[in-house]
Amino acid sequence: MITTKSARVIGVAVLAAAVVGGTAACSGSPSGGGSTAGGTYTLWDPYPDRDASSDWAKAIDKCAGDLGITIKRTASNTGDTVKDLTTASPNLPDIALVDNPKVATLAAAGLLTTTADNGLDVSSIQENILTAGQIDKKTYGVPVGANTLGLYYNPAVLQAAGVDPSSVKDWASLTDALKKVVAAGKKGITFSAVGTEEGSFQFLPWFWGAGGDLTKLNSSEATTALSTWTDWVKQGLAPNSVLQNTQGTSWDEFKTGDFGFAENGSWFKADADKAGYKVIQLQKTDGGAAPAPTGGEFITIPVQKDTSRYATSVKITKCLTDGDAGANALGYIAPTKAGQDAQLKADPTLRFWVDAVADAKPRTADNLGVKYGTISEQLYTAVQAALSGSASPADALATAQKNVDAKSK
Repeated sequence: MITTKSARVIGVAVLAAAVVGGTAACSGSPSGGGSTAGGTYTLWDPYPDRDASSDWAKAIDKCAGDLGITIKRTASNTGDTVKDLTTASPNLPDIALVDNPKVATLAAAGLLTTTADNGLDVSSIQENILTAGQIDKKTYGVPVGANTLGLYYNPAVLQAAGVDPSSVKDWASLTDALKKVVAAGKKGITFSAVGTEEGSFQFLPWFWGAGGDLTKLNSSEATTALSTWTDWVKQGLAPNSVLQNTQGTSWDEFKTGDFGFAENGSWFKADADKAGYKVIQLQKTDGGAAPAPTGGEFITIPVQKDTSRYATSVKITKCLTDGDAGANALGYIAPTKAGQDAQLKADPTLRFWVDAVADAKPRTADNLGVKYGTISEQLYTAVQAALSGSASPADALATAQKNVDAKSK
């Protein structure tokens, strides 16, 4: 997701049950050849809201204890972490956690090692989420875990409107359900179409679900997706507030009990469970699960003058990713099967989100790398233009592609 402090805090509650009973410990013994010779290693992360008493800090401390080293942790906000990394060279930390679309930016700047450089084995990492850390077949980082989007619904609202949630299998049946909900006196669907990365993040399941390709923003498939959102707003099936909604304010709208559906993330699972809301996967236009984008941070190993440090950095990385320790501490689905199995054993209700992450797709997939930032900016700008009525979906996307092409020259 596009993580915020509040969303992260909620996300931790999602997996709270999985942390109980000591699962903050690393799974198995550290791997990576040879014994760890002690010393101090530095780790930067974007979680200033997680102090020394947090599950995340405890997971790091546990790894340090198991490895016989000291890990000096520095936390700052997401944007600050990336900015600090770009200005810290050659004094880079041993480990850095960054939002997954930023891996490409740091790799392009020459700040990150590849797995060929550092010797990290990524064979156990779920392939579809690993691609966010890959550029030109080189791997620059691994996910500590992942989250994604689903289609929540309010059973009471749907029942009153005569809507069977199992009938929602594609966009046509969803639109039909929205019309029934509105006819029954409630509101259809809420989501975030704000003019930021959050807007792109929430539009991508529809874009990809229609068969869209991020290198062709002006395709007929992309127009189909944007026309669907635009028609919902025009017909009153989605409120005008989606233009300003963040994912948090969209969730607040849904919690009023006035809406039948809400597109939102796994980080709201605990809140949804408490309220009795249910969730289904977002659909492709003609049916089947649409790929939703993956959110979450990647653990990277920045370039060091002393390359002998990489061996221990690899051990730290594996300690935080091999099992469920790091993912539980951050409220994510684990990136490995072993980690997911442990989470499901502790909380079987996570099955939906484990499956959703398996169907998800990183935003920088298809080898987009640093191009994604420009594409995303033009995409959410086009969404804003179409939903506000200042341009037709086709014209808004044509302008978006024209601007992407101009900036890539």
